[in-house]
Amino acid sequence: MSKKERLVAAIENGTVIDHIPANKTSQVATLLKLSELKNPVTIGYNYPSKKVGCKGIIKVSDKFFTDEEISRLSVVAPKVVLNIIKDYEVVEKKTVETPDEIRGIVKCNNPKCITNNEPMDTVFNIVDKAHGILKCRYCDKEQDINNVQLV
Repeated sequence: MSKKERLVAAIENGTVIDHIPANKTSQVATLLKLSELKNPVTIGYNYPSKKVGCKGIIKVSDKFFTDEEISRLSVVAPKVVLNIIKDYEVVEKKTVETPDEIRGIVKCNNPKCITNNEPMDTVFNIVDKAHGILKCRYCDKEQDINNVQLV
């Protein structure tokens, strides 16, 4: 596909987040706090995809995300691809991987957990990346990454 045939306009510099499962596109935008940016942001829903069937795509001009911001994405959309764009060319591709530890992103689903009763960040260890199982460091309750509530 030529650059002129793209469904979404090309950006000169910035990040394209691709292969987002279509139903997770809004959550990705929220997690990255895109509404707070002053940069141009394009959010597309329901594009056809050979990888995920139906995908979302987000283009953010003049923004390169930190590793911490990218690790937040893994909670709602593991395996999304970040394309780093410079001068209209993809200079780097990164596949988001789930980190071994997730801090301050996910709420513990145990109402008695200290993190739900004291002002403190949650900390989860990923005990099974293949099946997306998180374990609260404080109360040891396990939860499925597909059913988490974001902080």
